[in-house]
Amino acid sequence: MDYTIKNLREVEDAAAEAGVSDSLEARFAHEELGADRSGVSYQVVKAGKRQPFAHRHAEMEEIYVVLSGTGRVKVDDAVEDVGPLDAVRVAPAATRAFEAGDDDLVLLAFSPRAPGDAEIVKDFSWE
Repeated sequence: MDYTIKNLREVEDAAAEAGVSDSLEARFAHEELGADRSGVSYQVVKAGKRQPFAHRHAEMEEIYVVLSGTGRVKVDDAVEDVGPLDAVRVAPAATRAFEAGDDDLVLLAFSPRAPGDAEIVKDFSWE
């Protein structure tokens, strides 16, 4: 088939599988869309929470688009406020994480597909 339509809310929640659903919802749709080279995810950082860990990549840059809510993104040592329709491009090696404000921070993330390219950073401090 030359196209695929999938509602992102119907994609399995990887955050629930990983036991971090108290702060995050994360639905990675590339497989269900049949995407070979593109990745897209629907992420919700719950109100007043931070993503449970930061991450960076070896080769992939990512673009995050805030659909709703407000919050902050930390990229390496910089912390920036974000809100609806803000687009944030993050270079591969930069460590990044999001924090929601008073409402859920709803994001779409776009990147090329590069299985095994992500590195989890657990000791990423916001202070």
